[in-house]
Amino acid sequence: MDSKTASKPQNKARAAREHMKELETLQEKDPEFYQFLKEHDKELLDFNDKDIDEDDEIDMEDDEIDLENTEIPEDDETDATDFERVTNKAENEDQSVKNVITTAMVDSWCNSIRENAKIGAVRSLMRAFRTACHYGDDEQHESSAKFAIMSSGVFNKIMLFVLSEMDGILRSLLKLPTSGGKKETINDLMGTKLWKDHNHLVKSYLGNALHILNQMTDTEMISFTLRRLRYSSIFLIAFPSLLRRYIKVTLHFWGTGGGALPVVSFLFIRDLCVRLGSDCLDECFKGIYKAYVLNCQFVNAVKLQHIQFLGNCVIELLGVDLPTAYQHAFVFIRQLGMILREALNMRTKEAFRKVYEWKYINCLELWTGAVCAYGSETDFRPLAYPLTQIIYGVARLVPTARYFPLRLRCARMLNRIAASTGTFIPVSLLLLDMLEMKELNRPPTEGAGKAVDLRSVLKVSKPTLKTRAFQEACVFSVVEELADHLAQWSYSVAFLEFSFIPAVRLRNFCKSTKIERFRREMRQLIHNIQVNSEFINERRLCISFLPNDPAATTFLEDEKKSGASPLSQYAATLHQRAQQRNDSLMGSSVIVGSHSSKFRNKTSEQDEEEEDDTMNEDGAAVFNSSWVPGSDSKAKQSKEGKKKKKKMQGKQEEAITDDVVEDLILSSDEDGYDSSAREEDEETKPVPSKQQRKKQSVIDIPSSGNKDKAKPTPPKKKSKKRKLSTEVPKKDRKFHKKSNKRKRTN
Repeated sequence: MDSKTASKPQNKARAAREHMKELETLQEKDPEFYQFLKEHDKELLDFNDKDIDEDDEIDMEDDEIDLENTEIPEDDETDATDFERVTNKAENEDQSVKNVITTAMVDSWCNSIRENAKIGAVRSLMRAFRTACHYGDDEQHESSAKFAIMSSGVFNKIMLFVLSEMDGILRSLLKLPTSGGKKETINDLMGTKLWKDHNHLVKSYLGNALHILNQMTDTEMISFTLRRLRYSSIFLIAFPSLLRRYIKVTLHFWGTGGGALPVVSFLFIRDLCVRLGSDCLDECFKGIYKAYVLNCQFVNAVKLQHIQFLGNCVIELLGVDLPTAYQHAFVFIRQLGMILREALNMRTKEAFRKVYEWKYINCLELWTGAVCAYGSETDFRPLAYPLTQIIYGVARLVPTARYFPLRLRCARMLNRIAASTGTFIPVSLLLLDMLEMKELNRPPTEGAGKAVDLRSVLKVSKPTLKTRAFQEACVFSVVEELADHLAQWSYSVAFLEFSFIPAVRLRNFCKSTKIERFRREMRQLIHNIQVNSEFINERRLCISFLPNDPAATTFLEDEKKSGASPLSQYAATLHQRAQQRNDSLMGSSVIVGSHSSKFRNKTSEQDEEEEDDTMNEDGAAVFNSSWVPGSDSKAKQSKEGKKKKKKMQGKQEEAITDDVVEDLILSSDEDGYDSSAREEDEETKPVPSKQQRKKQSVIDIPSSGNKDKAKPTPPKKKSKKRKLSTEVPKKDRKFHKKSNKRKRTN
């Protein structure tokens, strides 16, 4: 170190002497130029060693700051890496100081856009919007980043203004109407100079908004963003890649979102289909059906309404273009038929399991709802026949009593198709075969049992078949569906012929069954069938047309509109009773599913006008948090995703256990409550004394048996399997204590 420091003054002196020699040679070679310098720049010629030393020190300081101009030796690799780190750090610090976006900058851009509509302010704001959407990404650390956002307040202000105002700004720049629009107008606009000048702004707005949608985790923030992007969805016709990505992301939110997010996502998809037409119909139809299948694999009482909501959304979307929807529906129904054919041919458990699973049954429910909604249309009516054949084959695939809930569900679907299309389907054969099974005619050997919700299960366990609750649920459901089937034809001229065989088989069931409550239900149904037959026969005497006459279709048309037949009134009372029973079984409800089928009450334009009034207030409330997209948010999102996956797995396991086995509880509720209370008492009690241990050993001695052989048993470990409760209830322990003491004294 000393030798290096000593050599520095020598180098400076040597440099000064060399410079003086250069000046002397200049004076000898070009005296005129030397004279010019002497007249105009004397300081350059008045040169000494001290000036050289000072200049050298200044140059060294500049070299330490401006590291880009330094020359790094190739041999010393470690020094080169250190220099690179220092240069990168210096560049990042300089950019963070120069490119920070402040609230004043955002306010100035917004004011200039509102007042003067300056295109420069729009471009600056879009750069800031891109920085806000990509804040925290790996690309943000590159030297090409022009802006940086350092606070959540600036982020919220940029997002709120751009999402609220950018659609109107882009429409004014492109000279489009303030709302709505058709794809033809965008196609015509794409060839103009206006589009060439401003299309990068449109693409930047839609692309960066899509990027921030993938980063968001709050459902309210996602809902607000989708509501605002819905107004600009017409521009996606110019960017097919962005359109596909928007469809994919929105369908994900529709299937897995909570709160109002599924509704907002569906309205976004529906607007795309209405405005863009054939450019996105195929992809939307396929995507929404796949998303429905993924979200209906498991069903319980809580998820049932959400699945119904998803099905109603799919049916509503199919109504946008029925000819295109028919092509997709035919392919999907054909796939269901091929799975059923494979099960009929193979006759294996795996083949049966593909049919008797919630995914398959919910798909049948979906297409049943579609046929019922559009059965009167000529485009969709041909699908009713193949769908009916598939449902009938599913109901008869495994004709055992354990699949009573599935068969009832199939009968309900067939009744819906028959009512919507006006065709006769022999549903009564399926229902009457269920009544004649031996499991319903035997006395319940397993006691009262647990209440069974037949809507949320497809298969029940063998012990559940022998419970009173299951038998009552099956018989009451069969009566309801049979009454519904007969009520559809209670105004037909041929009702007497339709109802003859069901009435005979119902009388046979009344004679064979030994359960009085079942007899009472059947007698009431038979009585209403007879009354309705008399009602029809009285009016048949007054007609003069033949059965094949078209006038037969108008028979009792006025009475049918008013619902005056006795059997239809009886079916209405049964529907009310079934609704009350289902409400009592339903422990919770889903907010989304309550009014899920009322999408057609309002048009999209009316929705937009009503939403404009409250949109700014909602946006200010949503973008009022400290959330900023970045690495921390992604880590939290991954943790939350793992937690959600665990919860979903737990729910799926519960759904599977509900579908396969129904636990039988033989002990009463008081016993269960006492056992849980005893477990809590044992955990909270202190260590017992010797006398208390003796008393406990006395209690554990069995009442029947030899007294000398009875010994206190050690505490056993709790078993996972539930056993029949043979312990003495807590209330009766005192009595057993006294009786045991008397026996010991005797």
